[in-house]
Amino acid sequence: MNTRTLVLGASFRHVAPLPTPTLAMIEHKHDEVETLSSEWRTSPDIEMTDYTDLYGNVGKRFILPAGESVYRYRAIVKVPDALDEADLDAPQTPIEELPDEALPFLLPSRYCQSDVLSRDAWTLFGDLEPGYRRVQAISDFVHERVQYRTGSTMSWYTAVDAFNNGYGICRDLAHTFIALCRAMNIPARYVSGYLPDMDVPPPPVEMDFHAFTEVYLGDRWWTIDPRHNARRKGHVAISRGRDAADCALATTFGSPWLRRMLVTTHEIDADGNPLAPLTGYDPDFPED
Repeated sequence: MNTRTLVLGASFRHVAPLPTPTLAMIEHKHDEVETLSSEWRTSPDIEMTDYTDLYGNVGKRFILPAGESVYRYRAIVKVPDALDEADLDAPQTPIEELPDEALPFLLPSRYCQSDVLSRDAWTLFGDLEPGYRRVQAISDFVHERVQYRTGSTMSWYTAVDAFNNGYGICRDLAHTFIALCRAMNIPARYVSGYLPDMDVPPPPVEMDFHAFTEVYLGDRWWTIDPRHNARRKGHVAISRGRDAADCALATTFGSPWLRRMLVTTHEIDADGNPLAPLTGYDPDFPED
């Protein structure tokens, strides 16, 4: 399969009044894409150690020093030059035949209250044939009902809020889609990751992390992106969980000020030259 090369990563610049224990989960899953290089850098020097959560996601734990500091992750990876896989005939798997790993993703969670939306889900989608086409109908509905508005919601905003109010960010579209799927007994999980603008017009906003979903149909997980409601190239996962609470990009046990967060997910050629203007780099970060 043909591949294309991306440079991806992010930097977080904090100002902390006191040393602050911190968890960061912004590193892509190395076993899912070909990784040519990757590195973490900090200023000043910060000792980092790995940790693994309940879902097998790997993050970093460390202590932000008092004052201003920045940590950065950057990698160069190869991704398939192909759209997300799809199969309109993929069947919905009976609950009794689901693998154990899929069962937690049938349950309500903090941001995906499938129990609250159950009646709406069955009213909207109960007459549809179970399987991939029903999942696509749910994605179509969420994409139309929940208008994407950059920066429009806060951390407390849930699937029920997005369903009722009709707007949100990519996280909220993902939560709403997941809640409706779970209400229909379809395992669905939240994915935090990177998404480049490959073969699509670039959006008129700064590059950011992306939230999308995966559903279990037949005998595997399928990528579904209700924010775009289209198969895309280059989805790269960072973490998976029940909802955004399991996939926090940065968790600080204190009150540091996040002065700046920058994200990059851009295609480069064989010589490392960007194929579009690069964004997401902190000009104040010290380079070698």
